[in-house]
Amino acid sequence: MVTILVGGQWGDEGKGKIVSYLCLKDKFDITARAGVGPNAGHTVEYKGKKYGLRLVPSGFLTEDTRLLIGAGVLVNPEVLLKEISELGIEDRFGVDMRAGIIEEDHIRRDKGSSHLKDKIGSTGTGCGPANQDRANRSLKLAKDVSALEKYITNVPDELHKAKQEGKKVLVECSQGFGLSLFYGDYPFVTSKDTNAAQACVDVGVGPLDVSDVIVVFKSYPSRVGEGPFPTEMDPKEAERLGIVEFGTVTGRKRRNGRFDFELARKAVLINSASQIALTCIDYLDPRNKGVRDYELLTDEAKAFIAEVEDKVGVPVTLISTGPDLADTIDLREEKL
Repeated sequence: MVTILVGGQWGDEGKGKIVSYLCLKDKFDITARAGVGPNAGHTVEYKGKKYGLRLVPSGFLTEDTRLLIGAGVLVNPEVLLKEISELGIEDRFGVDMRAGIIEEDHIRRDKGSSHLKDKIGSTGTGCGPANQDRANRSLKLAKDVSALEKYITNVPDELHKAKQEGKKVLVECSQGFGLSLFYGDYPFVTSKDTNAAQACVDVGVGPLDVSDVIVVFKSYPSRVGEGPFPTEMDPKEAERLGIVEFGTVTGRKRRNGRFDFELARKAVLINSASQIALTCIDYLDPRNKGVRDYELLTDEAKAFIAEVEDKVGVPVTLISTGPDLADTIDLREEKL
């Protein structure tokens, strides 16, 4: 069984928390990272400790979970090795031999490009130039990096073996639907697609292997960097609502806005989403913060959840009411 978790807005939806929650709750045997690379950060907060990840899958908290990075993901060895060491996951981590390698020249080109840095709002992590070199067939691969030698594996082989053994696999995407190279607001997008179909390619599974696609939406979406944001609110209004956020990778202040139902419908359609995880429901009203029982949510929150389900057409099965993994309402048994 393969479940894919994908972002439905411009990233920053809270995918890291939902992945970690699912791994702890459902005991996934493998979490495989798809997506672009270290330009996307996932934050996990558990028992008062906060983890900021750029490459390692967010399922690391579950001790028996195998952690993999797919061939479609770009890897900065320095960033990756630091995360592996800090998290102490050396014995259960693997990176596909075909994953692309980000080198110093890619970072230099990324930061030095006025088009990428100033107009597009690139993170400067080298992902765009590295993907450009990959298309030109001139990119170094993980199997060519001696420092990664002990972690090199064949991710599709591992995933298909897991499938044959009846194990559970969670594929973690990065960024979000609105940043897709093909379906976002071009040119204010990332350097590849960010959707569930691309995630299959990234880790080496086929569409028929996928049983569920969970799309994550934030109650008040946010965006880091340049680009259209139809429902963006004035920064003063966001501050009044207590919404002040900064990007995990860049530290840049996020732009915030109202929920965009049209964007959500498009994300659900293109990702064939079967479930919705709705995060930051506490932004609607501070009284929702930390609530772990659906019946204890405010009427405003319940009405919003119902509106999302009605207008988007997919059940809201997971509701996040705060940053800690325990601050989660799980309605899957009731709605699926």
